[in-house]
Amino acid sequence: MMADNSTIEVFREKLAEKGFSDLAKDLRADEAMKAHTSFRVGGPAQIYAEPSSTDEIVALIDTAKALGLPFFLMGNGSNLVISDEGIEGLVIRLGENFSDIRSEDDPEDPDSVLIYATAGTLLIRLSSFAAKNSLTGLEFASGIPGSLGGAVFMNAGAYDHDMSEVIEKVTFITSDGTVSAFNREDLDLSYRSSRFMKEGGIVCEVVLKLKRGDAEEINSQIRTYTEKRTKSQPLQYPSAGSMFKRPTGYYTGALIEQAGLKGFSIGGAQVSEKHAGFVINTGDATAKDIDDLVSHIQKTIKEKNGVELQREVRFIGRGFN
Repeated sequence: MMADNSTIEVFREKLAEKGFSDLAKDLRADEAMKAHTSFRVGGPAQIYAEPSSTDEIVALIDTAKALGLPFFLMGNGSNLVISDEGIEGLVIRLGENFSDIRSEDDPEDPDSVLIYATAGTLLIRLSSFAAKNSLTGLEFASGIPGSLGGAVFMNAGAYDHDMSEVIEKVTFITSDGTVSAFNREDLDLSYRSSRFMKEGGIVCEVVLKLKRGDAEEINSQIRTYTEKRTKSQPLQYPSAGSMFKRPTGYYTGALIEQAGLKGFSIGGAQVSEKHAGFVINTGDATAKDIDDLVSHIQKTIKEKNGVELQREVRFIGRGFN
């Protein structure tokens, strides 16, 4: 479904009335979402925006609500499959425009430094910033392609570490448009989950607490993780990383490989021959190909092993909801 030109024009007028004329001019209609996801699939967003401040995010949400339009927030698109039919309403992407980083000494702990970063900051950039300043705690994130907001939302992690280890405080927008904040103990962080995933809310800024460390040791650990990823993951193909959450007592990739599904494909979507826990786009996959393949994997593993694989990647858009 293509955007109604009158809808986006009314949206622009409402934003301008709120004092956000520049943001209004930058709104896009029917933005192809395949350009904004690591899987390289997805139809158009009816209205698309890339805000640069918390005030702009609040204005976008208020305007969408006033016009009765649904809205969806995304970061780097590295954990999403967007449907071929696209997304109705407003898509707010927190990207390069919303990616500031600054640091200051922790007044309560001389061995620590506080990093303040906005939600669109890439984890790879954040990890690099920490390493350059000899700060330890984010080495595990050096190869995760997502943004900070998404990483907090799902408590992203790798190599037995996750964001819960370094988050100190999160500033966010509540469902009613109020700007609020939670300390780490209020975030309900668990394996690939957080309070935001369960209750909603838009992550705006995150305060991370990192320890001072040895630059050589930090960079050595990052190199080790990079080598592991390069050897074990199909980084040359579009994907969204690990497709499934790890079921208790099992390794997902092993279950899928033992079921004979390694290399199995539907359309342009394929179970990676390098790592069976990854689904890849071999070049011409559609969102439906990926969804059908993932459903087939889930059905097969349930039948063979009695294990219900849960999707870690989010499937969003018309036809998926």
